Amino acid sequence: MKQLILTLTLFCISSMLNAQTAKEEIQKDLHNSASNHLAYPGPKQVRLTPAPDGKKPFYISHYGRHGSRYLVGKDEYTRTYNIMVKADSMGALTTLGKDVLRRIALLKDESDNRLGELSPLGALQHRQIARRMYERFPEVFAGDVCIDAKSTVVIRCILSMENALMQLVMLNPSLRIRHDASHHDMYYIGFRDKKLINQRTDSVINEKFNTFAKKYDHSQELISKLFCDMEFVDREVDAKLLANDIFALASNLQNIEARKKITLYDLFSDDELYDYWKVRNASWYIHYGCYTGNGGKQPYGQRNLLRRIIEEADSCIQLERPGATLRFGHETMVLPLTCLLDLNGYGLQTDNLESLERKGWVNYRVFPMAANIQFVFYRSDPQDNDVLVKVLLNENEATLPIKSEEAPYYKWSDLRDYYLKKLDAYHEE
Repeated sequence: MKQLILTLTLFCISSMLNAQTAKEEIQKDLHNSASNHLAYPGPKQVRLTPAPDGKKPFYISHYGRHGSRYLVGKDEYTRTYNIMVKADSMGALTTLGKDVLRRIALLKDESDNRLGELSPLGALQHRQIARRMYERFPEVFAGDVCIDAKSTVVIRCILSMENALMQLVMLNPSLRIRHDASHHDMYYIGFRDKKLINQRTDSVINEKFNTFAKKYDHSQELISKLFCDMEFVDREVDAKLLANDIFALASNLQNIEARKKITLYDLFSDDELYDYWKVRNASWYIHYGCYTGNGGKQPYGQRNLLRRIIEEADSCIQLERPGATLRFGHETMVLPLTCLLDLNGYGLQTDNLESLERKGWVNYRVFPMAANIQFVFYRSDPQDNDVLVKVLLNENEATLPIKSEEAPYYKWSDLRDYYLKKLDAYHEE
């Protein structure tokens, strides 16, 4: 009875949290408008649902995104800076515009030769996640068990892995660590399916998205705050591109050291931030969700990853003390994997971009910096074949599209069969 009451209580708390709209969440914390630039917020669920009687955690299979980073594109800092410098030299900036130039110069200086690199905050996030994993599931990390860790070949992912492993070894020096980052494993840990990528958009989809995005365009409001010479703007400035660049700088600022000194969120109203997010939420859905306008198959780009997770779990649960399998990659894997698994209903299929938030498809809840999916396996002892598993999305218990009388715990045999059938039914077009 206590177990049932606790489960129902946690379900009600989770439902209340999820019932909050994205607009309300963004008004409460402007950083949520950043989509994939959101700095990892940590788990909302402090207390996890106790396992059924006698079941103990014995293995974890994990996929995590790198931690907080600098912007990736070579022009994402300099393009805005160069335009603002030129405008300033010609007397085209307002007083606010001059101050924004000062702030962007700080961002440019900090990011110099660091494009796409892990920030100090990103390193801290992975140490904290590893510590919580260790403290929540100490049985998995007891003694001299093996931790098998792999990363994509991108340096921010490698450093995220090393920070997590460093934390685990500090907690238990007896751990046997294997870690690697090789092109050998990119076919599943960082796979990009060119055929599916080519199916994401076409002229019809682009027109539909552009029509949608135009309704939420606030570029002129921002331009009027920064520039006092509209002739200069007409001649030199791509207003929409500049506004999007500044929004990207504002969004990513929370991930780097400059966050302690400045902000750019003061340039946008709450409604504007919500609208900027809304457009990006739709774009991520088209590219990585089950958007029916392009066939709804984009999440299958991570079929190799899901199959690998299942195969390695099948192997590891045969061992008496399997430890953990840790994988480190990118949001472009975490988001479609979440949709492929249909965690928390993210397998949503629709072509109505206006309905996404109402139906619970909210991107920043899935893939903030350091986003992670943890499959935690339970049994009573090594001879127990009735293996249970629960899935944590960003360290919060997630629901699966599988029947279970003990949710958030699911029979591994049911989970395994469900997803293998789903993968086997997929045929490349």
